[in-house]
Amino acid sequence: MFGEKWTVQLVSDERDEFRQFTLRGRALGAIAGGAGFFGISLLVLMVIFSVRATPAYENAQLQKENALLQEELRAIRDQVAGLEESLDGLARKDSELRILAGLDSIDEEVLQVGVGGPGSPSLEDEALYALNPETGSEAFAARYDLHALERRSRLLRESMTEAADSLTAHRDLLESTPSILPTAGMLTSGFTQARMHPIHNRALPHEGIDISAPHGTAIMAAANGRISFAGRRSGYGLVVEIDHGYGFSTLYGHASQLLVRAGQEVKRGDVIAQVGSTGLATSPHLHYEVRINGRPVNPMNYVITGAIP
Repeated sequence: MFGEKWTVQLVSDERDEFRQFTLRGRALGAIAGGAGFFGISLLVLMVIFSVRATPAYENAQLQKENALLQEELRAIRDQVAGLEESLDGLARKDSELRILAGLDSIDEEVLQVGVGGPGSPSLEDEALYALNPETGSEAFAARYDLHALERRSRLLRESMTEAADSLTAHRDLLESTPSILPTAGMLTSGFTQARMHPIHNRALPHEGIDISAPHGTAIMAAANGRISFAGRRSGYGLVVEIDHGYGFSTLYGHASQLLVRAGQEVKRGDVIAQVGSTGLATSPHLHYEVRINGRPVNPMNYVITGAIP
């Protein structure tokens, strides 16, 4: 059959036109086969669309989608639980930081940042709950927990920032507090309101302490600060004064040599001068004073045990 030739003649009724086509059998078979395949495909598609349009199919799809949605919601709840555990750890760290910073810990009820009362969202108001109570409950709980985590994380961030600022200020205060003896030697005179002066030979206030040490021994800054004076002063000889801030200032007298200048920034332990006997002194030693808001105080009250060079 496919080896034969087929002739198709087309005749118009209105005009005397005549058309003729000759097709081989194989070409005609291919056209017939293609038309048949198209018709079968069209029929299959019609059947598929008709099946999908049925209520049973739509219900099955909705059930499948609902199951996937519930699975996703459970996964979100698991992630929320993990975040809650992490925030609990951060809350413990925050409490420790606040203690170190000298701040009160956050009240547990405040830390939980719970919600409730008039105006709060309710489960019954959820549109999804009206359609599917189980899925609606899961979605409401997940959203509620996420909002609570957001509020709690914001509170902890603000609390940690406050603690960090306080620690920074506390650290600056500690670094500005004269807490070491400025030189290595032997304490020979203490702070007193009435001490027999070795040169004037009468009782006079001694507004600092004297540390005997060999000539040229290093004198160190007792805390961080700025050199407010470096030069010669009556009675004290060569003197260095440091303004430490927070009302603290220190004085280092009778030096043999000054190694800093006014306006210079120094750190605790920086060498600022050398021990000598300039001014009213009978032997090499350091006269060391600490003042708070201009008032002399006992330097030994601020020396940390073991902080002697």
